[in-house]
Amino acid sequence: MHAAREGAGRRARCVAAITVGLLLTTAAIAAAHDMFLKPTRYFAPENAEVRIRLLNGTFTKSENSIARNRLADVSVVSPTRRSAIDTTEWGVKGDTSTFHIHTRGAGTYVVGVSTRPNVLAMEGDDFNLYLESDGIPDVLAARKRDGELKKAVKERYSKHIKTLIQVGDARSNHFGTVMGYPAEIVPLENPYALSSGATLRVRTLVDGKPVANQLVEFGGLTATEAGIEQKSTRSNAEGVATVSLSQAGTWYVKFISMAAVKKDSVNYESKWATLTFQVK
Repeated sequence: MHAAREGAGRRARCVAAITVGLLLTTAAIAAAHDMFLKPTRYFAPENAEVRIRLLNGTFTKSENSIARNRLADVSVVSPTRRSAIDTTEWGVKGDTSTFHIHTRGAGTYVVGVSTRPNVLAMEGDDFNLYLESDGIPDVLAARKRDGELKKAVKERYSKHIKTLIQVGDARSNHFGTVMGYPAEIVPLENPYALSSGATLRVRTLVDGKPVANQLVEFGGLTATEAGIEQKSTRSNAEGVATVSLSQAGTWYVKFISMAAVKKDSVNYESKWATLTFQVK
C-alpha cells in the first residue's frame, strides 16, 4: 500500500511538472504576438469616422490589449498632412484596443501605430520555439551554429504597424509614405490600384534603411473570412520583397528583424513590422 501511494505521488508530481513546463512554454509563445491594425472598413467615404481595432495575437484574434503608455506614435497620413491621433481616444476593452480616425478628402490614407520597447526574458528552449514558430530562422540557425540553444535570453522588442484605407474614389500616392518607425513595410505600388492575381512589391526598412534577405510573410482572409494560406519570401539586395495577391480579401504582410546585441542588458533586439490592406 505504501509503495502504491509513493507511486501515485510520483505520478502526480510528474504530471504537475509537465503541466508547469507546458504553461511556461505557452506563456513564452503567447508573449510573442503578432500585431495588426484592422479597420472596420478598408473602403470608406469622405468625411466619415472609421473605427480601427488593434489585434495583438493573430490576424483573427487579439489576446492582449495595448495600454496607452506603450504608445510611441499613433498617426494618420491623409492627402493633406500627417496628423497625430489624440491618444485619449485610445480605448482598451478586454483583449482588444480600439481607436477612431476621421476621414476628410478622397485618397489613400496610411494609419500607423508604433510601440515603445519592452523586455522579455525566456529560457533557451522557449526562445528557440518562439524563433521557429514566428518566422525568425536566421537567429535560430545562428544559435545552433554557436552552440547556444540552451542559453537563456533577454529580448528587447518593439512593434510598428500600419494599415491602408482607401477613402472615396480617388487614389493618392500617400500609400508610400515612410512613417520613420524603427521597422516598417512600405508598399511600392498602391494595393488599391491592384486586383486579385496581381503582385505587390514592398520595401522592408529597419532604422530607415532597406534590409536585404529579410524573411517576409504574408497571408490573410477571403471575403468570406476563410483563411488565405500564409506564404513567405525574401527581400532582395534593395530590401524589396514581392508579394503574390492570389485572391480578393484582407491581406497582411509582416516581418521580424532580430539581431544579437552585445554590451547591453539584453541579448537580442527585435523590431516587428506589419501592413494590412484589402484587395477586391
